[in-house]
Amino acid sequence: MPATGDLPLAGLRVIDLADGKAEMCGRFLADLGADVIRVEPPGGAPTRRREPLHDGVSLYFATHNAGKRGITLDLHDPAGRDRLLGLAAGADFLIETERPGTLDGLGLGADALLARNPALVVISITDFGQSGPYRDWAGTDWTHLALGGVLSRSGIPGREPVVPPGPLAYESAAVQAAWAGLLAYTNRLETGRGDHVDCSVYEMTAQILDPGFGIGGSATGGVPATELPRGRPDAGSLYPIFPCADGYVRICVLAKRQWRGMFGWLGEPEEFADPKYDTLAGRYGATERLHALIGDLFQDRTRDELVAQGQERGVPIASLLTPGEVLAGPHFRARGGLVDAEIAPGLTGRLPSGYVELDGVRAGFRGRAPEVGEHNDEVFAEPPPPTPPATPAPAGSAPRRRPLDGLRVLDLGVIVVGAELGRLLADQGAEVIKIESRAYPDGSRQSLTGEAISPGFAWGHRNKLSAGVNLRSPEGLELFKRLAATSDVILSNFKPGTLESLGLGYDVISELNPRIVMADSSALGPTGPWSRRMGYGPLVRASTGLTGLWRDTGVEAGFCDGITIYPDHLAARVGAVAVLAALIRRRRTGKGGTVSVSQAETILTQLSTSLLRESLEPGSFTAHGNSGEWDAPQGLYPCAGDDEWCVVSVEGDEQWRSLCAVIGRADLLADARLGTAAGRRAHRALVDAAVTAWTSHTPPREAMERLQAAGVPAGAMQRVIEYLDDPQLAARGFLREMRHPHIGHAMRTENGPATFGGVADPELRPAPLAGEHTRTVATKLLGLAEPEIQALIEAGVLEEPAEGVDHG
Repeated sequence: MPATGDLPLAGLRVIDLADGKAEMCGRFLADLGADVIRVEPPGGAPTRRREPLHDGVSLYFATHNAGKRGITLDLHDPAGRDRLLGLAAGADFLIETERPGTLDGLGLGADALLARNPALVVISITDFGQSGPYRDWAGTDWTHLALGGVLSRSGIPGREPVVPPGPLAYESAAVQAAWAGLLAYTNRLETGRGDHVDCSVYEMTAQILDPGFGIGGSATGGVPATELPRGRPDAGSLYPIFPCADGYVRICVLAKRQWRGMFGWLGEPEEFADPKYDTLAGRYGATERLHALIGDLFQDRTRDELVAQGQERGVPIASLLTPGEVLAGPHFRARGGLVDAEIAPGLTGRLPSGYVELDGVRAGFRGRAPEVGEHNDEVFAEPPPPTPPATPAPAGSAPRRRPLDGLRVLDLGVIVVGAELGRLLADQGAEVIKIESRAYPDGSRQSLTGEAISPGFAWGHRNKLSAGVNLRSPEGLELFKRLAATSDVILSNFKPGTLESLGLGYDVISELNPRIVMADSSALGPTGPWSRRMGYGPLVRASTGLTGLWRDTGVEAGFCDGITIYPDHLAARVGAVAVLAALIRRRRTGKGGTVSVSQAETILTQLSTSLLRESLEPGSFTAHGNSGEWDAPQGLYPCAGDDEWCVVSVEGDEQWRSLCAVIGRADLLADARLGTAAGRRAHRALVDAAVTAWTSHTPPREAMERLQAAGVPAGAMQRVIEYLDDPQLAARGFLREMRHPHIGHAMRTENGPATFGGVADPELRPAPLAGEHTRTVATKLLGLAEPEIQALIEAGVLEEPAEGVDHG
């Protein structure tokens, strides 16, 4: 691990009051070098007692508070509140997760904190946000997966939906909260003014996991999620999974060259020799027969044999690993993505290290979580840092601005994760120039219906420019280098080594521009024994154990992750956080650097608690389907109507009593066997039957609203199209209207990552045609005259939109 002083957020102080929701936000900032001070009440935070426990240690607390310092303060005591205000006066960030209004009632709300320190960035992470009709509702990871549109697309067609494994909603929200907080801080560096960042886990879940109004992957066939069939989509044939001698493997045969490799592996059967099978559409009609042949080929071979042979033939393939195999495997340990560390005094386990690499070095786990009050003497003895400088707010409301105005980004990113990272920067004011060419087109430009631009591409590339540059020509390379010399950031997500093979590695570009930040994203990371494997999201999920965990436990081989595009949107946000942190460091040092994100390690980091538990208790991390592990009822229940469902997710005895009152089951409340979480777990079938008897006669939204009114976490399974009528999303401006000249109707699109006081909403400029801005870039940024530009276009070095395509 690099020394703290070498990390990009060194010197920044974070006061962390988060408890039980998105605690990984502060952990991520600590990994990046910030001094994060975890504030707990005397006796310790409730999450110190959160399951799973090992030898009395909460593994959740251990993973989510590593690298932080710990102090105790009684915020119900005036002296404790004064001390917190004093700490906030010298801090850059304060993170809190209390119910809306709770800190205001203590005199510690955002207004009071900003009055004490106008330069402070207050990050409030709540289930539904600080406003709107749901603001006082209770949430859990599962209620957000239900309301956020994820559950409706997870499962086997014709069967009940399947709750994805792991705390994906809260973990993803933590990353976006870090992104939003750093945006507000970057804005402060320009304006001197802090901000209150209002983060809604519900909204962030809908934006990150499987966004209905964002760019999608090949699993949807280019069809927007709003137009998918009402039931669970069937994507099993696109990324098929086959049994073999010692488990399962998944293949992902999309491109012609990949099919030719598979065809040769099958022995070139005559029935599939027709060139029509070179296309996905051609193979689709023969799926049953083709899969039968592949199944026969695979059934007697081991996973390792198949992966090795597939790699040799250029066939994208991966083993479905178990969590134990992931922990024991060579790749992530060789990269430092998994580390053996002391996670509590005297307790050592193996766990994911952290999200990113900076300058080729892991920015991750730097020490165990603190004991209760461990750093009281140290922190309280330190002289208070000076209050960060603040610019007095002008009379009236200060104009909101986009914090990345003036930043220039060269975007080589493709498909989902590549599109999304550039889009996140463009939304915040950066001039993002998508560099592309017809010889190597971005797969997300392909449209099954032949439109110039698909809705997915329009969502994923809004606010960008496009310059057509042939990087396979010497002249094109030189033009790119000239652009790089005056740019701030370069983004890519090619196979590791691609930019270096073109002569565009960081060593070359940084000689031209020492201030450049170069960010790359790859499936399995740029180093390690698996780094050169072909990587697609479905293969990444298989290689990290997620596919095996995300399954319908009532069906043999009931794997359910075929339709999801997780973790692409998440990995993009991880990259955005790290890029912004590197730019913050550049202000201090004058130097750029590199950022590397492994999609696989984003998944592992989200599963940190369960993987740590697996290392300590082998065999503990298994698929649970729709049954929560720690209390009951925690599950998915059928409601009145066709394929309607509601998550009910009780946490604790008080919520159990409230649930019994709502469903009219005083007999259950009187049953002593059900008075504790352990008792309810032991009699789960009885509890589930009682809830089902009530929900099955109640429409899902009514069930949700009645339970939430009583303080019971519940979430109706919401389909993406239902976002349009959701009162909470409407009240908070979650969606806006966007128009594109090549799409004949107005489109709904997501707004920004959070609600800010000083950061403006994104612009909604239309996504570009390929090469639409080539001449503008060549003229204004490269200083080329019109005859030079025309000659380069005729030579194929520069490219404009294809003939016959209206520029709009």
